[in-house]
Amino acid sequence: MARPVTLFTGQWADLDFETMCQKAASFGYDGIELACWGDHVDVEKAAGDRKYAKSRKEIAAKHGLQVFAISNHLAGQAVCDNIDGRHRAILNDRIWGDGEPEGVRKRAADEMKMTAHAAKNIGVGVVNGFTGSSIWHLLYSFPPVAPETLEAGYADFARRWRPILNEFDKLGINFALEVHPTEIAFDIASTEMALKALRNHRRFGFNYDPSHLLYQNVDYVKFIRKFAGRIFHVHMKDVYMSDRPCEAGVFGGHTNFGDPRRTWDFRSLGRGSVDFEEIIRALNDVGYRGPLSVEWEDGKMDREHGAAEAAHYVKALDFEPSAIAFDAQFDKKKQAPAKKKAAKKK
Repeated sequence: MARPVTLFTGQWADLDFETMCQKAASFGYDGIELACWGDHVDVEKAAGDRKYAKSRKEIAAKHGLQVFAISNHLAGQAVCDNIDGRHRAILNDRIWGDGEPEGVRKRAADEMKMTAHAAKNIGVGVVNGFTGSSIWHLLYSFPPVAPETLEAGYADFARRWRPILNEFDKLGINFALEVHPTEIAFDIASTEMALKALRNHRRFGFNYDPSHLLYQNVDYVKFIRKFAGRIFHVHMKDVYMSDRPCEAGVFGGHTNFGDPRRTWDFRSLGRGSVDFEEIIRALNDVGYRGPLSVEWEDGKMDREHGAAEAAHYVKALDFEPSAIAFDAQFDKKKQAPAKKKAAKKK
């Protein structure tokens, strides 16, 4: 069968978990990717209460849904970030504490270790998320950035994330970074640098999302082939990229999503610029058999209409890889023998 199609619940945290499951099932999904905010997954509770952890899959199953991954982007973002008032809005009180930056980073790291235990108790093998970055703000800067400053940023990332990944390794759980602007890895070049900094830690891989690569003009299909063995999960998300000059550049020009001055904006699946056909073929080539998880974002479309449309779009698009070479049957040795005609009775 083709890969299961799931829905990421991160943009639906205003709904309680039961309602979310009901809706996802009605939209036509096979499963859900659970966000660790709202009431979809309480990380502390799932890490310490096996009955609660088990209930996440049980409630989903009641609606005919499977669970393959949980996602903790918000806590992961705070592990390496330069902490400021923006983080207060996205972090729980346990992580934020008194807001002192280094304390926030350390508590966020503890939360990510706890998330691995939550995943283990729920019964999934992948945690998706962000890492944050102490050097993202130096992406394009003047005065020029010294190479050693960037090297220090990757060293900081490795120092903070290796202990987290070691905890994941003890539990047999993979961490899948969503390569994304503002993270330590945001394109192919920076992804290679992140892997090098971690000495290719076996539990560090990727939640592949083509949308964040396309608007940077990064080869999003090449990413699949280059990091084939480390694609632990896949987000299906579309983005429209204008082919005409615009007023706001590739990083948005301080405009909000939906502003017509933007060069790009997220769109419902199949309505943007991503070539999903090539993505499916590349995923087949590298042997990815995990879920295709729709992260639905389109600020100008009703989300229920869009989520239902996206489920049907992905299911129609996906297909099994071929088990044969289509031209192999030109070889007469592989052709079915002609059936003998039955002898006529006299």
